[in-house]
Amino acid sequence: MSYYSHPTAEISEDAQIGDGTKIWHFVQVREGAVIGSDCIVGKGAYIGAGVKIGSGVKIQNFATIYQGVTIEDDVFVGPHVVFTNDKYPRAFSSDWEILPTVVRRRASIGANSTILCGLTIGTYSMVGAGSVVTRDVPPHALVIGNPGKVKSYICRCGNPLISANRALQIKRTVPIICSLCGESNVITPSDENVAL
Repeated sequence: MSYYSHPTAEISEDAQIGDGTKIWHFVQVREGAVIGSDCIVGKGAYIGAGVKIGSGVKIQNFATIYQGVTIEDDVFVGPHVVFTNDKYPRAFSSDWEILPTVVRRRASIGANSTILCGLTIGTYSMVGAGSVVTRDVPPHALVIGNPGKVKSYICRCGNPLISANRALQIKRTVPIICSLCGESNVITPSDENVAL
């Protein structure tokens, strides 16, 4: 075994865990789950059946990631984040449909956020703590609130680049240089969920 798991963790024999990954106290990893290399899965997290997690991912304490979720490389999932997987859940219904959710590489999802199913969280985007995400999140977008709305666009380093309203006025894909790190970022405005 080339990964570490705390003795209290419950890991299915059918799960695949990459080299250098650390799985902490009371984590449950279900059958068919795949976790890449060099990940950290914090205390009490739940990784559902068939969930796919890339490499370099940090999943904080008590995050709940249900079946149907794919998380790409270098993503941050904050404590108590919940991913849903059924739009119309009923305890008494056996006729339910898993809607896949994808978190693109290097995105960050803040503590206590809820991610509804069937969505894509874009590359380098950031979901603010306590947000409820009900629509796709564009790349580089900062989304906050309930329901989550695009507040601004941010650099890969996290520095704000341009407000959502200003980006909409440009109405085209533009490269923006970060004043903090000097990185050139390509921003494509989205008018679907902007904070006005």
